[in-house]
Amino acid sequence: MSSLRIDIWSDVVCPWCYIGKRRLESALARFEHADEVELHWHSFQLDPSHPKGHREPSSDSLAKKIGAPHAQIRQMQQQVTDLAAAEGLTYALDKSISVNTIDAHRVAHLAADHGLGGQMHERLLSAHLAEGEIVDDPDTLVRLAAELGIPEDETRKVLGSDAYADAVQADIREARGLGITGVPFFVLNRAYGVSGAQPADAFLSALRTAHGEAVTTR
Repeated sequence: MSSLRIDIWSDVVCPWCYIGKRRLESALARFEHADEVELHWHSFQLDPSHPKGHREPSSDSLAKKIGAPHAQIRQMQQQVTDLAAAEGLTYALDKSISVNTIDAHRVAHLAADHGLGGQMHERLLSAHLAEGEIVDDPDTLVRLAAELGIPEDETRKVLGSDAYADAVQADIREARGLGITGVPFFVLNRAYGVSGAQPADAFLSALRTAHGEAVTTR
């Protein structure tokens, strides 16, 4: 029986979200009650204004967004790449393509209905950050979902409609209601918020605190 619910808001093109995911997993590997934890993934868009169908190298998109020269962007990306490597992740941010992530999130919601929400989020993060996949491309999304066992025709049907768009927007509204302005963001038992890709020790401390509170209020 789950006594610790973790709600996670994340975007599938967010380098820090993948790092945060790995650090949480490292903490869970050391957590005495990991078998009582239930993870729930929620959609978030770092740039909802990104035009749908528009694709450009992430380095160019970031340079425009913060008004920095490409040399500075490359340095920033290398720093994040090094931090990811410390968590066992191999980033290829020079190959990543910025897209609108609404369709990727809709497919993640489809996957969640198959009990594969966490696995789909993992696959999308890896595809964008490590493999240079274009995660708004319908054929790519169909293939990635199929790798997890989701029927191709089912994914194509979702992508050819507006299915799960309301679910994505509901996640984003909930995040806004909680005051979440950036991701990753973790909410433990609807009571404790952990912002950003905190060190594994910080996650472990939060897990133990939240679990202790849950036990005492049973």
